[in-house]
Amino acid sequence: MIPRYSRKEMVQIWEPSNKFRIWFEIEAHTCDAQADLGVIPKEAAAAVWERGNKEYTEERIARIDSIEMETKHDVIAFLTELSENVGDEARFVHQGMTSSDVLDTCLNVQLTQASDLLIKDMEALLAALQERAEEHKYTVTIGRSHGIHAEPVTFGLKLAKHYAEFARGLDRLKAARAEIATCAISGAVGTFANINPAVEEHVAEKLGLTVEPVSTQVIPRDRHAMFFATLGVIASSIENLSVEIRHLQRTELREAEEFFSKGQKGSSAMPHKRNPVLTENLTGLARLVRSSVVPAMENVALWHERDISHSSVERMIGPDATVTLDFALARLTGVVKNLVVYGENMQKNLDQLGGLHNSQRVLLQLTQAGVSREDAYRLVQRNAMESWKSGNSFQELLKQDEEVTLSNEVIDNLFDMEYHTKHVDTIFKRVFKA
Repeated sequence: MIPRYSRKEMVQIWEPSNKFRIWFEIEAHTCDAQADLGVIPKEAAAAVWERGNKEYTEERIARIDSIEMETKHDVIAFLTELSENVGDEARFVHQGMTSSDVLDTCLNVQLTQASDLLIKDMEALLAALQERAEEHKYTVTIGRSHGIHAEPVTFGLKLAKHYAEFARGLDRLKAARAEIATCAISGAVGTFANINPAVEEHVAEKLGLTVEPVSTQVIPRDRHAMFFATLGVIASSIENLSVEIRHLQRTELREAEEFFSKGQKGSSAMPHKRNPVLTENLTGLARLVRSSVVPAMENVALWHERDISHSSVERMIGPDATVTLDFALARLTGVVKNLVVYGENMQKNLDQLGGLHNSQRVLLQLTQAGVSREDAYRLVQRNAMESWKSGNSFQELLKQDEEVTLSNEVIDNLFDMEYHTKHVDTIFKRVFKA
């Protein structure tokens, strides 16, 4: 996580000041619930809020860090600093709790906060994709399979496909947010032996979480595995669109390209260069987000009721994956909004092979006229290969082939471009249901 690929709002979620603030709220809400149950004095719960509810300044954070240097335990260091502010009533803080109650519940609060930002990012990207898709709904371009000309599509359809993919990603992200938004205040090994389950319910409600049905001493890590896997899939969708744009920007195609601003430079050596630097960057960032998936999966298998092999992993992948994905989604949204589309080059590339993209339609017409599929395929391929080799018009070669028993008028009709775009509106209605 470096400033170059970070945005302030997401970074703040992972700052010590936010983390300690969440820790404090967990402890303070727990005290309220304990006081309601008569476990601790109500005056003690009130004192925690009155004297401990202060901003976590650099000075306070430094004090916690200095205590941890001695105790080698972050939660104990936090509680010690809190007691210095609260006073004698601090002895009632953390009653019946274990460190994981604080750590795991806090992590899930942070992941839900991060999810909320990522959901906004996804919604902004979807809006940009829809706008550009509508703009180029009927901008015809050649579709490619294996990188080779296949049949015509429209650039709007290309973007609609990516819209649908990111829409699925948004649904998955919302589901992952719901799955990760759980709270555990269940004490050592999760049996509630020293704390009432009602406390957990109270804290969960105050923090906007749900109670974890069974938490051992930690919240089950399959939840986190699913969360980071979802981020990984979204990252792959980012790469998918980025690679498409990179291919379309190649000199040989020049069908679309990233916006090149005034004063921008593409190469230190070659002043003519206009490189797809943003989408190449996004391809790399997608790899980083995906790199968190396998460690998150491996965190699922912990010893018995808990160990801390997951802890160091999550301290890194939590901030890194969410901060990186937040940045990548925002960058991709900008790329889409400012993408330069060259419809004339799309048409030029479409025409490059002299109508060969209509070969399937000719094949089907011949079978409708009584020719066996095997013979029809042979006739069409023979003329297609000749057109490919000589550069002569596929349409004219078909007319000159005596074995092709179709009239010139029928052949000409088979080369009508509107045939390929007649169902674009149907697809758009399916994708953009609203």
